[in-house]
Amino acid sequence: MKNYNYTPKNITSLGEDEVFVFGSNLQGCHAGGAARTAVRLFGAKMGQGVGMQGQSYAIPTMQGGVETIKPYVDDFIELAREWDQTTFYVTRVGCGIAGFSDEEIAPLFDKALDLYNVRLPESFVKIILNLRKARESR
Repeated sequence: MKNYNYTPKNITSLGEDEVFVFGSNLQGCHAGGAARTAVRLFGAKMGQGVGMQGQSYAIPTMQGGVETIKPYVDDFIELAREWDQTTFYVTRVGCGIAGFSDEEIAPLFDKALDLYNVRLPESFVKIILNLRKARESR
């Protein structure tokens, strides 16, 4: 089995070509959780709820169900493919203040698991691998 590198549980600094990926709201009110960390440490901008900002990337998670988050995750995965010299550290997007479970959000990042420059939380990786194993055994 492949060895995966996970997103560290507590990120307080980044290297030059590293990006902190966090859950936000469409209004860009980054008041708590990872969004607050993104503002304090990694250049996230109040009022910008989507995309690259400083050394961070916002994925909106507060606007509805999981299906409303998927297009933003897909956009992130496309950017990560293009920016292949950058390492992206995905936090447990949507699993804090937004109130989703890891089991609900992790499958959205299935395609990101195979990108060498994207790090996912360990919980997301385990869920994705279990889902893949279940699909293969059908």
